Amino acid sequence: MTLKTPFSPPGMRRHEGREAWLAFYRARSAALPVRFEQFRELATHQTDDPEVIVVEYELAGTVTTTGLRASATLIGVLRVRDGLIKHWREYQDVLAISAALKLTPEDLGGAGTPAP
Repeated sequence: MTLKTPFSPPGMRRHEGREAWLAFYRARSAALPVRFEQFRELATHQTDDPEVIVVEYELAGTVTTTGLRASATLIGVLRVRDGLIKHWREYQDVLAISAALKLTPEDLGGAGTPAP
């Protein structure tokens, strides 16, 4: 599986393989001061390619350092083959996430940094 998050800070945009993603997610989650409390599917769109779907969803939670409740919308483009996710491209509402965490563009690795 390949997971790409093109709007993430540099160094966090591509993960090759399930284990690489899980290792990154575990390390990042330990440092991320958010308690996720709700996942809500907004829409699932079929495409002309039977292996590809587009999902819109919302994650909501509480920033544990401030008590602020916040949510962000995400869009995922997934390719599934033989019941396994082969490719996942996720687009995150970086502005909503940054605002909830009170992050600046510098905190995210610099504004306007082109994707590799």
